[in-house]
Amino acid sequence: MIAMKRPTIADIAQRAGVSKGAVSYALNGQPGVSPATRQRILAIAEEIGFNPNSAARALSAATSNAIGLALRRPARILGIEPFFMELISGVEGELSARSYALTLQVVATVEDEVAVYRRWWGERRVDGVLICDLRVDDERIPVLDKLQLPAVVIGGPTHTGNLSSVWSDDAAALVETVEYLAALGHRRIARVGGLPDLLHTEIRSQAFADASKRLGMTEAITVSSDYSGEEGARATRRLLSNSRRPTGIIYDNDVMAIAGLGVAQEMGLAVPGDLSIVAWDDSPLCQLVHPALTALGRDIPAYGALAARTLLAAIAHEPTASFQAEPSRLTPRGSTAPPRRA
Repeated sequence: MIAMKRPTIADIAQRAGVSKGAVSYALNGQPGVSPATRQRILAIAEEIGFNPNSAARALSAATSNAIGLALRRPARILGIEPFFMELISGVEGELSARSYALTLQVVATVEDEVAVYRRWWGERRVDGVLICDLRVDDERIPVLDKLQLPAVVIGGPTHTGNLSSVWSDDAAALVETVEYLAALGHRRIARVGGLPDLLHTEIRSQAFADASKRLGMTEAITVSSDYSGEEGARATRRLLSNSRRPTGIIYDNDVMAIAGLGVAQEMGLAVPGDLSIVAWDDSPLCQLVHPALTALGRDIPAYGALAARTLLAAIAHEPTASFQAEPSRLTPRGSTAPPRRA
């Protein structure tokens, strides 16, 4: 006699034409599927005799001992972006001490990212998620709230909805940098910013514009980039080819700043005599070039560890709040000096 195969969630998903995650939502009474789809799934489950045993029920209620991080950035940029490598090292350090794992996935669109959250939560792959690269009116926030998936935003402090966040005062750091360049005597400065739709980019851009205006720097401009060395170099060439070229440039990460240093040297400009350069994030790369780069830096691994601790508290249903991490501090090095007199 041939033993009959026990019906599975995969069998239901195939018959209903939906994902296994959608079946899990429907069977467990979770949001994430329409009423019509839920009824269709329940009817198919009854038809094929699906009846999860007690072991399966216990498994579905157990924690996964993992948290998720989905990053909507090109993989090629993540591979050279020191910020994320240091952030993840801080997260991993905190998780390993608690016997937790990190599930990392790179996605192309916000729709892909939301689909990942739904699948992870529906299939019990993770117990919570960290949210990076916050946007203004970020559409991920209400989705996570509806799913009731524990989440902590790395960024803010605004536009985080009901979610706790870990954030740093980028505006104050930017103002400190503009004031420093002004004190050196610079009056024409520029900024090579990151992706323009990110909230922290908007915060930095507004702080740069306000501080420059207050200090009488009427020619201060921001140009957008994507954090890559190629785009940072391209933006720098455009700025330095102008007849009224800036005497100082602030870059939103150190990869672009190092590329900008190369462009200045390629164009025969001395750093810092003809051009002062300031980088953001202050990874070890900033001290491996000549001259060493003046940079805004903070303890990024500690930032990641704080985010991980906050998320683990939320997963444990402990009271959580938003935390302001230490601000970035400016460290002057050889790439900044008073501008040469014409």
